[in-house]
Amino acid sequence: MTTAITAEQMRHYDSYTINTIGIPSLVLMERAALAVRDHITERFAQQLNQVVVVAGSGNNGGDGLAVARLLHLAGATVSIINVGNPDHASAEHRTQDQICQYYQLPQTTNLAPLKHASLVVDAIFGIGIDRPVTGHYADVIDAINNCSAPVVAVDIPSGINTDTGAVMGTAVKATTTVTFACNKVGLTTSNGQHYAGQLVVATDMGTYVTDK
Repeated sequence: MTTAITAEQMRHYDSYTINTIGIPSLVLMERAALAVRDHITERFAQQLNQVVVVAGSGNNGGDGLAVARLLHLAGATVSIINVGNPDHASAEHRTQDQICQYYQLPQTTNLAPLKHASLVVDAIFGIGIDRPVTGHYADVIDAINNCSAPVVAVDIPSGINTDTGAVMGTAVKATTTVTFACNKVGLTTSNGQHYAGQLVVATDMGTYVTDK
């Protein structure tokens, strides 16, 4: 599927899938995480010795936590850096966090693990960002960009506007972006393509379409 959609359209499709079709949001999250896991284990098989997942407190962060757990079960060494206010975590995020705790995945708010990362997974912000990135979030993104490790962005590089491709103050410069269901309009712009790196679209058929 090559059609690019806006953030609002993606939210509509997700809502329809959850509320009309009846597929729970946690199932969608698991499918998204499996797509990221598969891409990482296929393309970055040699970089699984020190994977660092940087997770925000929303559903994009929940995707990241699920990716962390799936990579751990696949034999990778994984740690998690939590970013944001845990009191504002989504219900799905809390569920994924509980599962990660069950598997005793190391979690911290300290950015030090980035210094030794073999691979970074960016799961800070999803498609809903609508204001400039500032403060600690900006510091985290800058720290990711200063890493020598490859970066895989979950759905969209954090800090990129889904509809325009604009940098919202600062943004993650990804090696690869795995986006879900359809491409996003912002990722078709020259700026969006620059920050996304190699773009992989994980479709609802379970296949992958690579755009360059």
